[in-house]
Formats: sequence, C-alpha cells, structure tokens
Amino acid sequence: MEMEMEMVVAVPSPEVPAEEERALIRDITLAAEAHAKEGDTFFLITHRWWQSWIDYVIQDLANSTNNGSHHHEHGSNVLRRPGAIDNTDLIDDTASEVSNMEIELHDTLVEGRDYILLPQQVWEKLHGWYGGGPTLPRKAINTGLSQTDLAIEVYPLRLQLLLAPKGEQAVIRISKKDTVGELHKKACEVFDLIPDEVCIWDYYGRTRHSLMDNLEKTLDDANIQMDQDILVEVTTDANGSLDGGCIGSIQENEYLERESTSLIADASKSGLSNENFASNNYTSRSYSSSLTQSQYLRSSNGDLDNMHGTSAMITRGSPLGLTGLLNLGNTCFMNSAIQCLVHTPEFARYFREDYHREINWQNPLGMVGELALAFGELLRKLWAPGRTPVSPRPFKTKLSRFAPQFSGYNQHDSQELLAFLLDGLHEDLNRVKHRPYIKSKDADGRSDDEVADEYWANHIARNNSIIVDVCQGQYKSTLVCPACGKVSVTFDPFMYLSLPLQFTSTRSMTVMVFTFDGSTPPTPYTVNVPKQGRCRDLIQAISNACSLRNGERLVIAEIRNHRIHRLLDDPVVQLSTINDDDHLAVYRLPKMEKKPNYIQFVHRRDDWDNGNNISVTAWKPYGVPLLAQVSRNEAVTGMHIHEMVRKMLAPMQKNQESQHSVQSSVSTRTQTYHTDSTKFQLQLIDDSNTTIEQSNDTIRVPQSSLAAVIFVNWSKADLKKLNTHHLENLPEVFKYAPPAKRTRGEPLSLYSCLDAFLREEPLVPEDMWYCPRCKEQRQASKKLDLWRLPEVLVIHLKRFSFSRSTKQKLETFVNFPIHDFDLTNYIANKKSSERQIYELYAVSNHYGSMASGHYTAYIKLLDEERWYNFDDSHVSAINEEDVKSGAAYVLFYRRVRGGAASNAIHPHVNQNHRSSQR
Repeated sequence: MEMEMEMVVAVPSPEVPAEEERALIRDITLAAEAHAKEGDTFFLITHRWWQSWIDYVIQDLANSTNNGSHHHEHGSNVLRRPGAIDNTDLIDDTASEVSNMEIELHDTLVEGRDYILLPQQVWEKLHGWYGGGPTLPRKAINTGLSQTDLAIEVYPLRLQLLLAPKGEQAVIRISKKDTVGELHKKACEVFDLIPDEVCIWDYYGRTRHSLMDNLEKTLDDANIQMDQDILVEVTTDANGSLDGGCIGSIQENEYLERESTSLIADASKSGLSNENFASNNYTSRSYSSSLTQSQYLRSSNGDLDNMHGTSAMITRGSPLGLTGLLNLGNTCFMNSAIQCLVHTPEFARYFREDYHREINWQNPLGMVGELALAFGELLRKLWAPGRTPVSPRPFKTKLSRFAPQFSGYNQHDSQELLAFLLDGLHEDLNRVKHRPYIKSKDADGRSDDEVADEYWANHIARNNSIIVDVCQGQYKSTLVCPACGKVSVTFDPFMYLSLPLQFTSTRSMTVMVFTFDGSTPPTPYTVNVPKQGRCRDLIQAISNACSLRNGERLVIAEIRNHRIHRLLDDPVVQLSTINDDDHLAVYRLPKMEKKPNYIQFVHRRDDWDNGNNISVTAWKPYGVPLLAQVSRNEAVTGMHIHEMVRKMLAPMQKNQESQHSVQSSVSTRTQTYHTDSTKFQLQLIDDSNTTIEQSNDTIRVPQSSLAAVIFVNWSKADLKKLNTHHLENLPEVFKYAPPAKRTRGEPLSLYSCLDAFLREEPLVPEDMWYCPRCKEQRQASKKLDLWRLPEVLVIHLKRFSFSRSTKQKLETFVNFPIHDFDLTNYIANKKSSERQIYELYAVSNHYGSMASGHYTAYIKLLDEERWYNFDDSHVSAINEEDVKSGAAYVLFYRRVRGGAASNAIHPHVNQNHRSSQR
C-alpha cells in the first residue's frame, strides 16, 4: 500500500459563495461516509485551516441568529475567505529519511486537535477551490471482523531494514495490512536485490524470532510492530546455503547490534505503536477529544541524544520514569496496568532496591518468585535513564505461564490483570514462610476496636508483604438474618474497592401474560419494581397492571428453548436472579387450596427432512409453552386436557367475531372467546409419545418436579389459523439501550459511587449465608463499612456488565477528586482523629468498546508534579484538567500525611455529615 505524498501546491479555482460551499461539502461528506469501505483514501488537513473555513462558511448562519441589523452594523467583523490550504505545520522536516515516503508527519499529531480527516471527494473539492498543500493521503483499513470496522492508518508501520551480510540499513513505511510478500518486495527494491536470493526475518528486539516465509500473511497477523527491525538476509542461491544462509546464526555479526541500536535511537522519537491510529472510526469527526492536548515531551534541543554503542537512550534534563512500553499486539491493557503499578512510589523504591531477600521461594500459592523477578526487572528498565520504549515480552511470557487467561494476543481487562498481579506479587513476596492456622473468634460482646485489631493481627500473621503494607485495607462486614435477626460482624481485608456506577432504585421489567380461561390474548406488560426487590414485588406490579381478579393468581416462569426452565414461585426470591436478557412468561391461573400439579403444553411444528430422498416429519419445539394446573388427586380425562388447551388458544384464533383492545381492563373481564373445534386439529402427545385422545378415558399426567410436559404438534396448515405473534415473540426482561448521558449540571460523583457500594442490601442467592442460630442458609442483608484504609487506595469503577448473551460498557462520566479526596467521615473506626485525605496519582483509562477498546494510563510524576499520558510506547505531557474523562476505569490514590491542611481547601466540609463533601 503505497502512501505517496505530493508537495505540489495547486492553483485555486474561481470562488464559490460560502453558502454553496457549505451545502456542497455537507452533502458530499454524508454521501462519502455512508459508502466508506476498506481501501478508500482519506486526506489530512490541518485543523487550523479547517476551523478557519468552518468559521467562514457558517458566519451567515451565526449572524442570522442575532439581531437582523447586526451584520450590517458590524461589517468590519465579516470573516474573509481563507487562503490556500497550508498543511506544512503537520510535517516534520527534521525527520530521518524514509526510503519510500517523501513526507514524514510529526509523530505527536492528534485528530481533532492538529488535523481533520476528509473523505477523498471532500478533499478534492476543497483543494480545487483553494489550492495549496501538500497533499497527505491515507488509506482506510479494516480493524475487525465486520466490513464496517474501519480505521484510517495515519501512521503506517515504520520498519528498520538491516541488510546482512553487508550491514546496510534503510527505513521504510508500509501498511500493517500489507503482506509479508509486499514487505519482501520492498526490501528487494530498496537494496536492489534479486528476490530469489533474499529472505527476511522478524528481528524484533534485535533477536531473530522467525523466518517470514508465509508471503500471504499480513504484517498485522505476523505481529510486526512499529519501529522494529527486519533482518534482510542475502544468500548465494535460492536455497540459502551460504554460511547456513537463512537458518544460520548472526551472533557473530556484532555490527548489526550496534547499527540497530542506532536505528532504534533515531526511531524512538516517534513512540508510536501498531495501534496508534488517528481514530477508531473512519469519519472526519474527532474521536480523541479526551486525549492529550500537549506536545510530545522532548529534550531542550528538540531531539533525543543518540548514544551509540549502548542499548539505552539518554535525554538531557529529562526526568526518569517516562519510558513507554511496546505494544506486542492487544497488550495495551497490560501496559496500562503495569505503568500504574510501576509509578506507585512505594513499589518504585522497593523494586529498585534489593527485594530478592524477601522472595518466598517455597510458597505453594505463589509463582516461585518468578512473577516478582519478572516485574522487578521490568520496573527497573522503565525507571532507567532514557526514553527508548521497553518491550514487555519477557514479562508477558511469565504472565502467560502462570495466568493462561492472559496468554495470546486478545484484549483483556486491565482491572482483572491488576487484581492478579497484586495477589501474585503478594504471594511471591510474602514474608511469612510458614502460615499458622488461626481460627476466628466470635465477638462475644467485645468492642469493634478489639475485634477489628484481632482480625487484622490474624491476617498479618499469615499475609505480610510489601503489597499488604501498601495496598490492603480492612472493612467491617455486618450480616443480619432476615428470619431470626441474628447479627454477625466480621472484619475482612481488601486490596481494592469495586464501585458501582448504576444506582437507580427501580428496575424496568417486561413480561408476557397468558390467561388460563382464554379471556384475553397473550399481552406484554412492562412494570417498574424495586431493583433490590423480590418476586412478590414483581407479582404485585403485574397484578395491578393486568387487573388481576379475585380468585386468580400469577405464576412466573422463565422460558428457555421453548420450555419452562424454572418457576419463580417463591415470593422471597431476589429479582437480581433474573437477568435482563431472560424471557419471562406469566400465567393467570385460578387459586387452589392446595399446591397443584402443573402441566406445560410445549408447542412443536413439523419440520420436513427430505434427506436421502425420504420425507420424514421432525417435530421441532416452537414458541412459548402454555401452563395449566390440576389438583394432585384429580382424575383427568383426555377430553378435559383438550378443553383446557382449546380454551387457552381461543383468543389466538384468527377471524374472531369480536375484536377488542387487549389493554382495556373493563372489556377483558367480560370478553369471551369461542373456538370452533373444526377450525384446526389438536394433536396432543405425552412424554411417552402416546397420543392423548379426546375421550372420557382417564389419562396419566406425567409426574414432574417442575411441570409435566405434553406436546402440542402443529401442522403448517393449522398453525396458520392462529395469530402466533406473541407465541413467537417473547420479549426480553429488559432490552438494553445506552444510558442517557448526564448533563454538565448533574455529574456522578465518586462519593456517590462509594455511598452505593456501602449501602445495605440483601445477598444474592449464590452467596447465601449460613445462620448459626437458624441452622439454615439465609439470604441475609449485608452492610459494609470502611474500617482501615491503606496507603494506596485502588478504586475500580465497574463500567462493564455481563449477562448470558450481552456485554455492555457504561460510558458514565464520574467526577472524581484529583486533590483532597476526603474519606474521613466514611471511616467507621473513630479511634483515630487523623484526617483521611488522598491524592490521585494514576488512572487506567479504557476507550471504545469492550471487544476492540484501547487502554492508556494517566500518571503524575510526583518529583515534578506533572501529569503524563502513557499510551503504549508513546509518552506525552498533559494538563491536569484533562485527567478527568468518561474513560477513567481504575483510580490510584495515595494517602496525604498531615491532612489537617485540607481544611483550608475545603472550608465547606461539614464534619457531621459526609454528604456535604459532594
């Protein structure tokens, strides 16, 4: 994919009225975006010129919204037509020579701040009107499984070609979607080589990894990274037999080591990874409004010093800790988590000192010290002098060995990795070599202070490491039995807090109601119930909605695979056990004195199988089952069964004489549907495949702990006689839609998230508590309180929610404090009078969707009190006001000693009520 640049400055065409320009560009843009596809060309245009053109073409619209005379009275304020397009501010004139590109862009450009991407038709129209240049084309490439997953490859791969055995070198640009064959061809062209005598190697990190002999594989699939080395090896013949040819060792070629070091030094100015696209979308609208607004940090002379003969880069006057991590392929989640931990001051000091003496080599719960050693080695590299990005490949190898869930190159969750790393590092560095067995004692009326200290001492006796010293706190957990009122208090350690982002007290649920007596067709109802409510709350809400009559009751069933999966007949079952993507049918049945037997009528339709030229009827489950009930001691006849089914099907029969609104509670009470038995055949089959005849013979009702199954077999002809819409379309409990964005006036505060986390609520059924007084499992209510806070408080914002078939991300903006995060009034332990004040120093951010998102880290270097954006290998300074965004995922706070000074900053804080801090 050639990316030729043109320095030609075009001559502008005659002027077009501003209003006409605006309309033409709008129409062309909409048409181009609607038909964008892989391979389309887009063009960069400087944001400065684009903004001046926007101001020019919309000034009439702006003036028309003001007083009608405004335009004439202030004629001197009319904006002039922009001059020729001037993209020179996007070009890096100091960039090193690249063999196949005439123009190199600045490495730190941000879409929406520095440039705009225009579809080809839009660029050609503007270029024709205004002239100028230079022309900067870029291709749209596919970044996912869907044909619409497009991105503009603003920065194609930049690769260092090293020619062996001659030692020549060259730098080229090539698309990550180009093939190995195209890279081989370019290498031959650059060095004027005969293709049959050349082979190329993945020479990542100056190590020969693999022979690139699959010419059809894309460079992306081959895991080729930005600014890496490619070894171009020449042999005397096509088989590569000279000195071992393509399979020989290059350890003796020490000049390659020195030359590649020089190339890496030159290339390190870019700091770009293979994921650094201008946008996650192909349109010209900016996706990166929350990204860095500062230029890439450079040394005072605007360049990096090239230290030949060493593998490290030294930058005059630059602070330590500004080293990026190479992206190995979807490892931005790991890079973000590592940078946050590496820049935790306590860990930075600990791992740069002699921590080896604390490694627990015998801990069966640890990784034999290997995880701690790998992390310590990586941390030291990241804090070494220089700015050359570091490859985390050795660390990832160890990580994949001990945590296979993070192996491969799929995207993962940075919070899940953080949890594993903190726990794994703790076990590798646990100072306790032989853990004593300690049985927890009951409080027995003792004070909370005494019991909490005892729990903490017991915890430290088994768990004592730098991780515990820095990151672990303690909360008070209070359980109350709903049956006997038994109260149980424990004090448990925590490594981080996972705070919810949704705190609505109600929940919307949609169900389909079926009637046993055939008085109404199946009718959907949507009701609001308490989010922490129970099934009785749902039954009451539906009863009100459908005007349930005296003598009737409701039975709720979850439907899966066209059968009843479970009956929600326990009124105290938590509604949290019902997922949003579940399907619920509700049946109106007569009340009975004793618990009845249930019969579910499962519909099946014929599915003809014409395989092997033999027509066989295969009965396939279909629709929503109907539910009936019979007394346990009642003799049931075939006639009775048929009548029950026909009565329930009556309102679904087509061509009824009387049609009415199913929402009318008055008419539904008196409406009677009649069914003509000649309209359709009713074929009922029991679980032994025996036909249930329409006779007065007593039949056996199959016994079932749930609901006995009788099949209703439908021919295609008979099925057409029913209105089957509601049988076929059982709605989900809740159809997910992105939550409405909050206005600027109502941000969600971190304090509100903490309040929701600490709020009392019942346990989910999966976490039932064994009550020692009742001697049974109980769904107790649980209340958490913070008791002991750590030096470093890690807060996870729960942006991701999961159900059986859906995954959603909440883009909610959380207003979290950067300074003076005051938790004093959240501490249940009142023994200490010291203020609990925290300061933010790191944020792990997640942008985009769950499957194809991107992670970065915002980190404050405490030595110079400045924030930086760590985006894989790219590190740049940012303003503090840019740290807060809707992408914030994991927050890292450090305790501020001597918190009394915060009173001057927060004079409005009411010490008696913590909500006043909001």
